[in-house]
Amino acid sequence: MTPEPVPGQAASALRTALRQGLTAALKARDSDALAALRTAIAAIDNAEAIPAPVTPPQLPATSPHIAGASRGAGSAEGARHQLSSGEVQGILREQIADHAREADRYDALGQADAASRLRRQARALAAFLP
Repeated sequence: MTPEPVPGQAASALRTALRQGLTAALKARDSDALAALRTAIAAIDNAEAIPAPVTPPQLPATSPHIAGASRGAGSAEGARHQLSSGEVQGILREQIADHAREADRYDALGQADAASRLRRQARALAAFLP
C-alpha cells in the first residue's frame, strides 16, 4: 500500500530546491542564476498571497492604544494559498518564457549582451523543471 501524496508536497520540494539553488548561486557568485531564482521565488510567493479585501473590514477595537489592532502575533493574518506542483511549474515556465521573449527583444535592438544574460537566466530556471 503506497501512501497518498500530501497536497503541496511536490510543490514544497520544488520550492526547497529553488531556495537551495539560490544559496548555491550566492556561494558561486552566479549573478544570472541569482537574479533568476530571486525573481522566480518572489513570483511564487506573490501567487500564494491571498487577495486583499476591496474594503477593509470593520474590526472591533481590541487595543486601547491602537485603533483596529488585534491581540497576539499573527492574529490578523490569513492563511496563504497553497499552490500545487503544477502551478509552481507553470510559474517557472512563465518566467522562462518571459526571459526568452525579452531576450528576443534585446536581440532585435542589437543588445546581444543583455539578450545572452536573459537566456542564461532562463537556462538557470529550466534546470529546476522535470
